[in-house]
Amino acid sequence: MAKIALILADGFEEIEALGTVDILRRAKADVFIAGLKEGAVSSSRGVRVLPDGLIDSVNADDFDAIVLPGGQPGADNLNADSRVIDLLYSFSEKGKLICAICAAPYILAEKGFLKGKKATCFPSYAEVLGESYIEKKVVEDGNIITSRGPATAPDFAFAIVDRLIDKRITDTLKKAMLYYCGC
Repeated sequence: MAKIALILADGFEEIEALGTVDILRRAKADVFIAGLKEGAVSSSRGVRVLPDGLIDSVNADDFDAIVLPGGQPGADNLNADSRVIDLLYSFSEKGKLICAICAAPYILAEKGFLKGKKATCFPSYAEVLGESYIEKKVVEDGNIITSRGPATAPDFAFAIVDRLIDKRITDTLKKAMLYYCGC
């Protein structure tokens, strides 16, 4: 079973975080939602979520992937926390999957994880990604998966399922969730 750490900071984007968790858990991934502090984490629109535990309990040896949702000031709060950055380096050193959506890919760009790689992000952060930026819903390059924003969250989550679990599971979920529905 794939084990995934999703890191929440105050100001996270709801659809990117919870939509991703929903799809990953439907695919039977073991998703651990880690907060930066004790207690509930507030989204950018005031939705409060109680994480499964603290970021301090996340060790790259125990997980297959780390996921950073976007939203503001959530992405800035993730970027300002040295524990998040240390985890990213640890996941990278071990060749583990690093996934970021919306504003969060700017963190990967600033910390050097996108050197020589292609990625995408929310359009207003494209300049930060520089030569790495591609305007696509989801970009996979090596151990990095990036996506653009709330509307691309399902595609982002399905890309993670494809990589860590099985494309057949993705296809089954897409049908069950009416992803292909022309309603």
